[in-house]
Amino acid sequence: MDRIRQLKERWPGSVGWIGFGVLGLIVTGLVIVLNGRIPGTASAERAEIEAIVRDYILENPEIIPEAVNRLQQREVINLISKNREAIETPYGSAWAGAKDGDVTLVEFFDYNCPYCRLSHPDVERLLKEDKNLKVVYRDLPVLGAQSREAALASLSAAEQGKYVNFFRRMFADKARVSTQKTIQVIRASGLDEARTARDMQSDRLKAVVDRNLELGNALGLTGTPSYVIGDRILSGAVGYDALKSAIAEARARN
Repeated sequence: MDRIRQLKERWPGSVGWIGFGVLGLIVTGLVIVLNGRIPGTASAERAEIEAIVRDYILENPEIIPEAVNRLQQREVINLISKNREAIETPYGSAWAGAKDGDVTLVEFFDYNCPYCRLSHPDVERLLKEDKNLKVVYRDLPVLGAQSREAALASLSAAEQGKYVNFFRRMFADKARVSTQKTIQVIRASGLDEARTARDMQSDRLKAVVDRNLELGNALGLTGTPSYVIGDRILSGAVGYDALKSAIAEARARN
């Protein structure tokens, strides 16, 4: 730490990024090591700064995971901020809860995903308990052709104003998604069958599915279910408590 203090006194402008927190030093130090440059410093000064950072990291390796996690969190926040409107704007009636809720939970899901079905009651419970929560459903068919077929029917339901009914019936039936199951749910949900059949063949809805997949890729989603709540991404069947905690955190930041 004496070397760090000496460094700050010697080059206050060049190393103001060090600050008073060890974590801030390591986060920036990792960036320096990875990028191999410090703006505004001569090569000799830069080499000494990098040597100090490297020594500190080697002496305190236990803080590297925390530093990397902090960098990842910043990247997630940046990704969500850049795509906020696309993430939180529902397609048609593909939403539930409070229309102008103070927190929006966005669920990326696949009708064929068993973990999505497992998590479905958690989101339903949150909707019942939290009258200021808005849930936006985003079809992300990643498990094959029948998932995509169901997603197209789902989006047609969104255009017909019957999305939530279709969505809940699909998950109420525990059978794997098939063409027959999708047809049965289309009928049970009161959709216009002829219109839905046309919609499922339309380039319009195929483009919506593709945009959802592109959005999921842009956010680095690796599977379903995935949730975007405030500035956080939660992946997998994280459970009721984790979702509720993320909602409370997002609400506190509003």
